[in-house]
Amino acid sequence: YVAGANQALEKLEAARESGDHSAIFLYEKNLAFHLGGHVNHSIWWKNLSPNGGDKPVGELAAAIDDQFGSFDKFRAQFTAAANGLQGSGWAVLGYDTLGQKLLTFQLYDQQANVPLGIIPLLQVDMWEHAFYL
Repeated sequence: YVAGANQALEKLEAARESGDHSAIFLYEKNLAFHLGGHVNHSIWWKNLSPNGGDKPVGELAAAIDDQFGSFDKFRAQFTAAANGLQGSGWAVLGYDTLGQKLLTFQLYDQQANVPLGIIPLLQVDMWEHAFYL
């Protein structure tokens, strides 16, 4: 993704210099795809553990219980978000800095379409390649 973003930046600069507006839009879209892919996978890799996972503890556990009712209810909602994606994308647990609440939502494709003020905490890759093994 980093190489793709760098390539898109180079082509975007050339398109801007030449005034090729249709190419500008194409390379902006390519840049968003590659940057989104890099950011999404960077978060996802940090979510993985060689020792497996378990229910969260501490502040996150308390927030999940408070806002979803229980960890099992959160897991059901998060799983529904993941399974409900049409096409490729990500299921996300994020912290809304404005509302000061946890939210689950879906990201489509790779574009960085995270709502403003949201900090992604947990992401699950629901692209086809993630579960074809």
